[in-house]
Amino acid sequence: MRLSPLSFAALIAACVLPATAMAEPRYTDEGRGTFLRFLDAPAEDEPLRRSPTLHLSFGGPDYRAVMDTGSTGIVVAASLIPNIDSLPVAAPGELTYTSSGRIMRGDWVMTPVRISGVGGDAITTRPLPVLAVRRIDCFENARDCQPTDDPRHVVMLGVGFSREGDRQSQSTPDKNPFLNLPEMGDANKPGRLRRGYVVTRLGVHVGLTRTNTEGEFRFVKLARKDDGSDWAPIPGCIGIGGGEPACGTALIDTGVSEMYLTVPPDREAGFVTRGDHGRTLVPGTEVTVSFSARPSNEAPGYLFTAGTDSDPLAPSRIILVGGKDRPTFVNTSVHALNGFDYLYDADEGYVGFRRLGR
Repeated sequence: MRLSPLSFAALIAACVLPATAMAEPRYTDEGRGTFLRFLDAPAEDEPLRRSPTLHLSFGGPDYRAVMDTGSTGIVVAASLIPNIDSLPVAAPGELTYTSSGRIMRGDWVMTPVRISGVGGDAITTRPLPVLAVRRIDCFENARDCQPTDDPRHVVMLGVGFSREGDRQSQSTPDKNPFLNLPEMGDANKPGRLRRGYVVTRLGVHVGLTRTNTEGEFRFVKLARKDDGSDWAPIPGCIGIGGGEPACGTALIDTGVSEMYLTVPPDREAGFVTRGDHGRTLVPGTEVTVSFSARPSNEAPGYLFTAGTDSDPLAPSRIILVGGKDRPTFVNTSVHALNGFDYLYDADEGYVGFRRLGR
């Protein structure tokens, strides 16, 4: 469905929950951020319904890659990397995509990477580990996987954080291309350009500055992981059908169009049906997501109605995962970007949400 600019903004304003500032980082213009417009960005008056893509290159041809905030690290078929046999090997590599059940196996090779969008704007990273995939294995109950010993079309651009605990133990911040530009520092010594990004419906700002963080962001301060290696996941509370929210963690995931949801069984009661892909919510069920450690009307968040094609915040599918022993969790899908711009600050440990519409 095509929406006029006014109707799209009005719908977003009606669906996004109210929010007030929870913390306030400060940004300067000491470094220069770069805006990369997505290759498949929607029209200004249309919602985003699929995972965004950018070009990446290793000094040869450009490859179209999904920009994925649900994983960390560039993952590409080894056959696509020019002169791969001459690149230094940092370590054997493995990364698992739990949403599909694919297990990528190969080597972490050291190389700079050029990433570009529409219009020619580009960034070039410092040399960093890239997973050169030589084999794909699958979970026994994989949702979307074909094993192969000769992968040819794997190209993923993982820019997420705190993914090490989800079968991605090697996916550490040193492998995130958006945190490894020449002007940036590291976790111990900040650089001239603040490490982080702002993801919008149309593209991504790489490097945080005063200019690209203007507007009414609502921030959530992240905790440090116990070992200090990365920031902890985003806290999140999920309410179904107007019931009491359950709280756990949330993942803003541009790599999928489906929402993956785990809540206690008593919160599901009366709202669950079985679809083509397993258990899901009854169409018409209202879902609220707030980014906080406990239920709060003051936290940034949004709401949508399950199974409503006209609702730009509603995911293409909702897949209920796990049972009573799994902690509460929501993977929002890419549709959340129809409600807000999403900021990640890797230097100071914040996420931010800039509401669209008024």
